[in-house]
Amino acid sequence: MAKLGKLMMLEWKKLKQKTVIGELVIYWGILMFLPIFFIKMISTDFGESYSTIIQLMLSIQMGFVLFGASLINQVVIDEYKNKTISLSFGYPISRKKLVTAKVLFISLFVFGCTIVSFFLTGITTYLLDQIFHIIDGQPTIADLTTYFSKMIGHSFMITLISLIPLYFFGVWKRATIPAVLCALFLMQFQNFYYLLNIDLNLDMVNVGLCLLGAASVYLSIKLVDKVGDL
Repeated sequence: MAKLGKLMMLEWKKLKQKTVIGELVIYWGILMFLPIFFIKMISTDFGESYSTIIQLMLSIQMGFVLFGASLINQVVIDEYKNKTISLSFGYPISRKKLVTAKVLFISLFVFGCTIVSFFLTGITTYLLDQIFHIIDGQPTIADLTTYFSKMIGHSFMITLISLIPLYFFGVWKRATIPAVLCALFLMQFQNFYYLLNIDLNLDMVNVGLCLLGAASVYLSIKLVDKVGDL
């Protein structure tokens, strides 16, 4: 575990840190104000109660699926394209362990940033409502319990879904644009079947997407020796 921790720290040092932090600030800034904007400009139905807007706040965090694709691009795809990954593969460490470190780094980063986003969005939405009185009523203990309990589960779910492009578009094809397009589709997938009036169980859909993410991680680590040659 200590060696994996060092490898993960190395991944952070190799990132364009100012770019990543700037991207994060943009994500957090947009998601913090998006629920209130959505109520005011698109649908007032979400302002009927805090229990209603909580569902909106949970769904908009899917934006971090796209952030996961950005990390896959920098941590995996760019290293293959720039041939810098050959230096990593030259270490006296198995390729599987190196890819495991990359996966853990991306996962923990996405999970942590999503958790922070949940806090920022919740606090900002509440404070703006106290000023402008956009949402009917006040948050109850049940609303707060629901929000914070689902925050953990949804952050974990978003992290797994963000890893779906890892194997096919990252380790195997090393294709930046398709990886981003895949993330955009996954991010909006729930909205697609709402618009098409497809009767699907949302929980089952999310479970299926999480399983795809887990499969992508497994294949990336399992087959890196076969598809990971430069």
